Amino acid sequence: MEILIWVGAIVSLLGLAGIGVSVVKVIRARRAGLSDEELRARLSRVLPLNLGALFLSTIGLMMVMVGILLS
Repeated sequence: MEILIWVGAIVSLLGLAGIGVSVVKVIRARRAGLSDEELRARLSRVLPLNLGALFLSTIGLMMVMVGILLS
């Protein structure tokens, strides 16, 4: 089950990287000085990336926990 722990850690790190990318995109959009509607449009495009990254990170942590419990 050690392989499950390592794969889960990698998946979780990929999810954290995705969350970091979405944070950078939001910061850049806020600093761009866009109008309210344009800012909302950009943020709505970042939302699926953020949710997907959060899901990936959660699944990775669950894999790590299952690997620890089974070893």
